[in-house]
Amino acid sequence: MPSPDVSEAELAVLEQLWHSPGATARELANVLYEGRAAAQKTVKKLLDRLQAKGCVRRTATRPVQRFEASIDRAALIDRRIRAVAESLCDGSVTPILTHMVEAAQLSKKERDALRKLIDELDRGGKQRGRTAKRQQGDSSRPG
Repeated sequence: MPSPDVSEAELAVLEQLWHSPGATARELANVLYEGRAAAQKTVKKLLDRLQAKGCVRRTATRPVQRFEASIDRAALIDRRIRAVAESLCDGSVTPILTHMVEAAQLSKKERDALRKLIDELDRGGKQRGRTAKRQQGDSSRPG
């Protein structure tokens, strides 16, 4: 299994690739580093690391290489939460979820959405991927 650990700089690259699939290293450098001189080299190094972690794939169309995220936001969230669960909670996500719900001071709307999700899962009405993908686009909550 690829490494779940993605640095903040690597996450910035992934965010951009989720927003603009098929970007070149130069395009990423221009957006992320505002055209600074060593930026393209930095971005290429980040892309190499992300590819080694199974998070990015490159397509070589001569003379330019284009990059796409090979992992979506929901899968990365799953990887990171499971890694924390393994290291802190003997693999169980229950203590993490309990803490998040208790400490997050969820709004009524968020609590209602969580109840609805649990009810749907209990009835077998939601598929794991569909639910996660629906939630991945919610930018109203800090991540």
